[in-house]
Amino acid sequence: MSLPETMTAVLLTGLGGPEKLELRHDVPVPQPGPGEVLIRVGAAGVNNTDINTRIGWYAKGVTGATDPSAATIGGQEEGTWRREGMQFPRIQGADIAGTIVATGEGVDPGRVGERVMVDPCPRPEGGDLSLLAYRGSECDGGFAQFCKAPSADAHKMTVDMTEAELASFPCSYSTAENLLTRAKCGPGDTVLVTGASGGVGSAAVQLARRRGATVIAQCGAAKAETVKALGAERVIDRGDNPADVLGAESVDLVIDLVGGPAWPVLLDVLRRGGRYATSGAIAGPIVELDLRTLYLKDLTLMGCTALDEGVFAALVGHINRGEVKPLVAATYPLAEISRAQEDFAKKSHVGKLVLVPPEIAG
Repeated sequence: MSLPETMTAVLLTGLGGPEKLELRHDVPVPQPGPGEVLIRVGAAGVNNTDINTRIGWYAKGVTGATDPSAATIGGQEEGTWRREGMQFPRIQGADIAGTIVATGEGVDPGRVGERVMVDPCPRPEGGDLSLLAYRGSECDGGFAQFCKAPSADAHKMTVDMTEAELASFPCSYSTAENLLTRAKCGPGDTVLVTGASGGVGSAAVQLARRRGATVIAQCGAAKAETVKALGAERVIDRGDNPADVLGAESVDLVIDLVGGPAWPVLLDVLRRGGRYATSGAIAGPIVELDLRTLYLKDLTLMGCTALDEGVFAALVGHINRGEVKPLVAATYPLAEISRAQEDFAKKSHVGKLVLVPPEIAG
């Protein structure tokens, strides 16, 4: 295809509300450098991270839930998870699915035409996590007609799915697969997944079941049947106390995306020697921990952001073999990003909301 010089993209111009998202039609198309590919973005998913970054929720001074209307806006220097502040303007969007349309030096030109899914958060070479670059935060992402990425991060997709379906996978499913990998989830485990109707939670239900674990999901009653259909053996209401419903010391592993005031009971429900893994705190990041519970029960607590080596490639294999299915709640034109993020914040959906950039003219 003939590539244009400019493209439509949404630029994040600073920390704040939706007014900081600027739809532009004159953004230069990025040029792939050595070892990189240029991707025509077919679809890009919406994530908590997009909103949390925009409102500065990662600032230490913010202690509330991930509610954009209630969060304290952090300063540029402290509003991200990296020591250095955000660089603006930034194109957000970690979930990217599309087609390679050009290659940089050292990349096989035969990759042009491949449908790909992009690793949203690869582990830096050498393992230095201070160099972690999350797509859409430390480097530009997919809320645009084109984006570039290292060739190694663009994985060929052979499964028969739409680009909107493929865009529902990268961030949520790789996060879930990473949580389960770190926690060594396997056959015989009983796993409690909190926030099980969200993107990561619904992915964790499927992926834990794929590993042979027995899955107990916690979510709102209105979403229970949908979550159960994903593979949960049992669904408990999000307002329930898991220890009261399931019994103390009844699960081997907790995959937690919620946090907040109810957090301590998640350690009560773990068996001795149990594991807890988290990658989110939608109900609030500040929790109360009784260290005696931690050490007397020999528990292991894990925080997970950077993907372990091989996790994303393994996920791609699961998808290409049809072992997990996409769960797209709704799609929106890229121009309606503010409405999509507003709907996302309502938490009334199950699965993923996906943005679709406009077609390329000509």
